[in-house]
Amino acid sequence: MHVRIKITLLFTLILCVLLGLFCGCIYYFFYDIRLENMKAHLTNQAVTTANMLNDTAAFNPALMKKIDSLTVIPMQDKTIQAYNSFNERIYTDSDMPKDSLQVTADILNNARTNKEYFFTDGNREVVAWYDAGINNHPVIIAAAFDEEGKRNLHHLKIILLIIFACGNLAAFTLGYMFSKILLKPIRKIADDVKDISAQNLEHRIKSGNARDEWNYLTETLNELLDRLQQSFEMQRRFISSVSHELTTPLTSVSSQLEVSLQRNREAKEYRGIMQSVYQDVRNLAKLTQTLLEFATVSGIKGGIEINSIRIDEILMQLPGEITKVDKEYSVKLEFERLPENEDRLLVFGNAELLLSAIKNVVSNSCKYSPDHHAVVKLLVQPKEIYIVIEDDGKGIAESDLKNIFQPFYRSEDSKSTKGFGVGLPLVYRIIKLHKGQIKVNSIVNKGTTFLIQLPIAENVRQK
Repeated sequence: MHVRIKITLLFTLILCVLLGLFCGCIYYFFYDIRLENMKAHLTNQAVTTANMLNDTAAFNPALMKKIDSLTVIPMQDKTIQAYNSFNERIYTDSDMPKDSLQVTADILNNARTNKEYFFTDGNREVVAWYDAGINNHPVIIAAAFDEEGKRNLHHLKIILLIIFACGNLAAFTLGYMFSKILLKPIRKIADDVKDISAQNLEHRIKSGNARDEWNYLTETLNELLDRLQQSFEMQRRFISSVSHELTTPLTSVSSQLEVSLQRNREAKEYRGIMQSVYQDVRNLAKLTQTLLEFATVSGIKGGIEINSIRIDEILMQLPGEITKVDKEYSVKLEFERLPENEDRLLVFGNAELLLSAIKNVVSNSCKYSPDHHAVVKLLVQPKEIYIVIEDDGKGIAESDLKNIFQPFYRSEDSKSTKGFGVGLPLVYRIIKLHKGQIKVNSIVNKGTTFLIQLPIAENVRQK
């Protein structure tokens, strides 16, 4: 079922219920008024009859009929009966000959107890009235058929049913037109989205000035398109850079082997060529491993094992790990204001990935420092843990700071140093995976400071 039909039916249903309640209330209101008027008329007739019966000298049946004919509400099939204290009928009068009501002792007793008792007999309404102050204490039974009142009520019912039917038809028509207007922005958004493809991600959905849900949807879709465009551009750059980085060592290996096969050479020359090829193959293997790590971290978070780990234990492994990278590298650990509660040193994450990320940053700091030395500080705040990595290297130019986390980006100053430009992007992905942040501050020829911010495990649980 189309959304437009669903909205139309829902709109019609709501108005149908409201219109039904409105018509029902009107009918009930007029029904109650007719019934109350009928009760009042029958009670007045009973009171008049009781008073006339109380004054035997003034009682006149012809006068009673004349008084009844002057009533505002004409009624049919009227019957009046009077009963004494012994439940004996002492008076009866009716429009139709031999017409009488079957009055039981329970009805008379109810009237004597409640002073007034209302009930129905067939299509007639009946009032049993009693007044102890009248001689003989009679119970007067007055009954009649309100033909005109019920006819008017029937006419009102027909009118209300017609109004109800026409109202529902009008509600369906208006709802169908209203849903078209309501869904017009959706159709416009859908038409704009049709024009967007992988080759045309620059196109954006036009949004109006109104701050409504449609505008919010448009802005959300445009933000999604921005992220998709960035992802596609990153993918293109990644593929282009990978192709270049993989082609370079392969071309070098192929060229060296081709040259070596052009003529016979001495063992020493072959050994030199093999040594050069071996170095290129090692670089190629290292690049492939780095790319695999980068692809793994860029994948699904659910595929990585997440545990509660102590960050100080991760940092304690750095000196030994950095020495494995290069024997000239060294790192100094400074733990400041460590909390007494060890739980405040816990973070949710993957120990191997976190160690790899921090080691990458420290390795870079050592690589670009004249003394190949870096300082790592640990600070624990109420909600977060800060890891500060400092060096006294040549620093990073301000123009390069915004690009250092892009895959395969290398500044002009760093191109002379061995590397692939994937280390810091890998670090960035790992830290984001752990719901953290990484920031960098650098001054050329003075040094660089990296700040890694990670949430404490207990705060993550509370969220």
